[in-house]
Amino acid sequence: MAAILSIKSAAPISCWISILLFFNLTLLSISYLLVHHLNNNDHNYHHSRPTLHSNNSRCSLFMGTWVHDDSYPVYQSSACPVIDPDFNCQMYGRPDSDYLKYRWQPANCDLPRFNGLEFLEKMKGKTIMFVGDSLGRNQWESLICLTWSSVPRVATQVMRGYPLSTFKFLDYDVTLSYYKAQYLVDIDSVGGRRVLKLEDISENARAWTGVDVLMFNTGHWWSHTGATQGWDVMESGGSLYQDMDRMVAMETAVRTWGRWVDSNIDTSKTRVFFQSFSPTHYIPSEWSGSANTKNCYGETAPVSASVFSGVYPNEMKVVDAVLKEMQTPVYLLDITTLSAMRKDAHPSIYSGDTSTGQKSNPNGTPDCTHWCLPGLPDTWNQLFYTALFF
Repeated sequence: MAAILSIKSAAPISCWISILLFFNLTLLSISYLLVHHLNNNDHNYHHSRPTLHSNNSRCSLFMGTWVHDDSYPVYQSSACPVIDPDFNCQMYGRPDSDYLKYRWQPANCDLPRFNGLEFLEKMKGKTIMFVGDSLGRNQWESLICLTWSSVPRVATQVMRGYPLSTFKFLDYDVTLSYYKAQYLVDIDSVGGRRVLKLEDISENARAWTGVDVLMFNTGHWWSHTGATQGWDVMESGGSLYQDMDRMVAMETAVRTWGRWVDSNIDTSKTRVFFQSFSPTHYIPSEWSGSANTKNCYGETAPVSASVFSGVYPNEMKVVDAVLKEMQTPVYLLDITTLSAMRKDAHPSIYSGDTSTGQKSNPNGTPDCTHWCLPGLPDTWNQLFYTALFF
C-alpha cells in the first residue's frame, strides 16, 4: 500500500483524474451492457450456464446468430418415418427449403456437430425421457431422426402410446421416450370433471423414476382457454377453482415439480434438464414484421440478430424463479431467444394437421407454434448433445 501511495503522490493530479475518469466510464459501459441484457431477457442466471472454452475465453452457447450453411440439414424428412404429420413440412407441400440450411453460431465459439454414433455409444444402456407438451414431442422426434441418420441399419423398436411413447435403439440398449404431461402436474377425473391438481404430481412422476436423463418443459397450455384448455377446474390448497391467474397457477405447478425433483432425484444417477419456453410467431411486431405480415406464413428467413428485440416471456420468468430456489441443479436449455429469431421455421399451413380450407386462407389459423422437422429442434438437440458430453 505504501508503494502505491508513493507512486500516486508522485503522479500529476491531472493524470490521476484522467485515469479515474477512464475507469468510471469503463464501469458505466459495462453496467449499461449488463442492464441492457437483463432488460431484454429479464431472467436469472441460476445454476451454471452452459459454456464452452474457446481461445481462452468463455462462450455462452445461447447468444449468437444464425448462419446459412449448405451442409444442412443433417437428415431428410423422407428418411425418418417417426416424424408426425404436424411437423413434416416438406411432405405437406412447403415450397421453400432455405429454412433447412441455417446453423446456430454462438458468439465466441463453435457448436460441436451432432454425432449420432458417439451419442449412442456414450448413452449405451441408458434412457432419455422428454416430459411435457408437444414441443417436447417435437424435440423427441428430432433426436430420434438425428441419431437414426448416423446408424440407419441398426435394429430399432417404436411404441406409440398415451401418455408414454418410446423409441429404442436395440443394438445399443438406448431408449428415447416422450411422456405427455403438458402441465407437468396430474389431471384427475372427479365426478366427470377434469381436475388439474396444481399440488399433486405423484401419478405422472411414477413414469419418471429411474430414468437417466430427464428433459422437462411446460408453458403453452397455461394460456389455453375454453375447449382447448385441457381441464375443467383447478385444485389448489384443498379448494377447487373455475379459473385463476394463469401465471400463478403455472408457478404453483412448477413449484410442485421442483419439490418432487429435490425430494426424489439422485444426481449421481439422473441428470435433469428444463427446456425453456418455445416462442410463437403470431404477432409480427415482435420481430419487426412489415405492415402486410399477419403471422409466420410466408416467412423464409430468420430475424437478424442485429435487429432482434424479442421480449422474454412471463412463462420463463416463472421457471427462472423456481429453478433459482431449487436445491437440485437443473440445466436450463435456454432455447427461447435463438428460437424467437426463427420466424421462418414453423409449419405454418404446411402440416398434415391443416385442412384444405385452412390452406386456402393462410392468414387464418397457421401453425406458428410448432417447428418443422428437419428444422429448429435439431439445433435444440445439438445444444442438448453439447450439454451432455462437452
